[in-house]
Amino acid sequence: MPDPSGAAREPAGTPTSWRIPLPHTNAAVPIARALIRTALADIDAPADSDTAELLTAELVANAVEHTAADQPIELVVELLDSGCQVEVHDRSPLPPGDLGTPEPDDEPDPWQEHGRGLLLIRTLSSACGHRPTAHGKAVWFTLPARPPLPEFP
Repeated sequence: MPDPSGAAREPAGTPTSWRIPLPHTNAAVPIARALIRTALADIDAPADSDTAELLTAELVANAVEHTAADQPIELVVELLDSGCQVEVHDRSPLPPGDLGTPEPDDEPDPWQEHGRGLLLIRTLSSACGHRPTAHGKAVWFTLPARPPLPEFP
């Protein structure tokens, strides 16, 4: 039965969030990329899946690199009316570095192999940050909804 308000309704059973454990190895990065792309594409999510895939890979790579190998990592994806939020949970209580506005002297060296992930996240997301959890921390970003495509007659 159509919604009398005219608003689009999600089909029954369509999840609005996922919590997925990841292996604590470098294999977690391509797994997370595939999971986020598939999840957003399968439900025609309003957020840009290319950007979500890139930023998710950065968060997961950081969690794998900067936490102990015996500690779990989780990918959490939440669909929002305004886009989506992606979180990576790990057991380390240490902050991920500076997710705020960079100081002029804080720009990464373009010749270094590492150090640009958080800059990408700050630049390409609509918001980002980290928060403590009961067992460590969650590092997150949000992406706005894609603008609707123009309709052609």
